[in-house]
Amino acid sequence: MLFRQLFEPITSTYTYIIASGYGREGLIIDPVKEQMPTYLRILKELDLKLVHAIDTHTHADHVTALGELRDTTQCSTMMGNHSKAECVSVYLNDNELINIDGIELKSLYTPGHTNESFSFYLQKGGVGMVFTGDTLLIRGSGRTDFQNGSAVDSYHSITRRLFTLPEETLMYPGHDYNGWTASSIFEEKRYNPRLAGKSLEAYVDIMDNLHLPNPKLMDIAVPANLACGNP
Repeated sequence: MLFRQLFEPITSTYTYIIASGYGREGLIIDPVKEQMPTYLRILKELDLKLVHAIDTHTHADHVTALGELRDTTQCSTMMGNHSKAECVSVYLNDNELINIDGIELKSLYTPGHTNESFSFYLQKGGVGMVFTGDTLLIRGSGRTDFQNGSAVDSYHSITRRLFTLPEETLMYPGHDYNGWTASSIFEEKRYNPRLAGKSLEAYVDIMDNLHLPNPKLMDIAVPANLACGNP
């Protein structure tokens, strides 16, 4: 299997390209508009046909490349079925399977960071991989104070959905601000300071008292992303 983790430094965003091998069909998760030249170069050099471009949710900190990738590569664009983006080609249901060229990705509805957030679980061979967007971060979790976020939903999405995956599952987040690239369900269940040993009430108290500033691009990114990043 081909797997590439790409980093956009301004917003500390991770994008993932996945395919079963060179010269095969592939998909991309959470692409950033400014990184389009990089994506197109990788697709060309690996001889990949991009079939699907997926956003885990409507991002507030960067503009998505979904629309531009669809225009350039004729791929389909995908988001969860709670998304308000009217430009999406395919709206995914909870527990829906995405099959391309030997790769099977399972959609998991994991609201909390936003009310439309999805995660995606992949298992090919041995250890599984889960792409959590902003729902679960390495030793953290996505803020829940705008875009119809809910700390209660976040807690349940993490503890009842993500934490029920096999513990050896590798966890790949949508962002990291400390240089981490991956974690595992085993680690986050035991060492995530917001969740390990925390009750629902304790988690809600933590999330309600983060007092974070809004993302700098929020007023631009959210409307743009409802149009898949196109003007």
